[in-house]
Amino acid sequence: MAAQRLDGKALATTMRSEIAARVTERARAGKRAPGLAAVLVGEDPASQQYVKNKHKACQDAGLASTVHRLPASTTQAELLELVGRLNADPAVHGILVQLPLPKQIDDGAIIRAVSPNKDVDCFHPENVGLLMTGYPRFYPCTPHGVLQLLTRNGIALSGKEIVVLGRSNIVGKPVAVMLMQKATATNPAAGDATVTVAHTRTKNLADVCRRADVLIAAAGVPGVITPDMVKPGAAVVDVGTNNVDGRWLGDVHKDVESVAGWLSPVPGGVGPMTITMLLYNTLDAAKQIDG
Repeated sequence: MAAQRLDGKALATTMRSEIAARVTERARAGKRAPGLAAVLVGEDPASQQYVKNKHKACQDAGLASTVHRLPASTTQAELLELVGRLNADPAVHGILVQLPLPKQIDDGAIIRAVSPNKDVDCFHPENVGLLMTGYPRFYPCTPHGVLQLLTRNGIALSGKEIVVLGRSNIVGKPVAVMLMQKATATNPAAGDATVTVAHTRTKNLADVCRRADVLIAAAGVPGVITPDMVKPGAAVVDVGTNNVDGRWLGDVHKDVESVAGWLSPVPGGVGPMTITMLLYNTLDAAKQIDG
């Protein structure tokens, strides 16, 4: 039997309607619309499309959205100056600097320059520390999208064995932290699961992955998860977005569909959820800043 589909596109539509309703409530209370400022340096086609999708999603949900486009020759000092202006702008509640940046700019310096209160990507070290200790100001967008995709489809996480394949700062590490923590009033999205973090150098990787009730593939390697690595009936979330000859492929081989109980597609799975959680964080930032 084919795996049930973890449809991120459909869930994103539902959640964006919820966000739009909350934005409307704020407007009725006389509060300004949550504002997201996206900064795009250079002309990378994938980054341009991603920022375009974010801008449209903001507009559809009633958020104020601005895009600052800078040439690839922009210096670090020039970018820092723009970030400083956005930090001081009361109409901007969230700042997103699209990565990767040109080689003359230190990504880390820019990440640290964004105000933690407006860091809706949850990349700033202060926000990472708050997440690690169980007092998150924001949840990272892709990991939070993964958890929403699972829990809103009725997939239990508490007490389950979960394997995360990948250890990046953007997905692997934060999703593992969120999944292992105990849910509290200050940390409601925590998974309360038993978590193993693996990667492509893990010995006996197939055996490790086969233990998982929930397998999250975020290695950035096309088709690295094959059917023999999946426990029958497991929920499999494919975070991979690999461009191969103009086609977007995930980290999960297509034949896994015949083994898994649940499977997220690529595209149409985690991607739409990532943008949705960015809107969620921008709305939350507006609440924290403006009340």
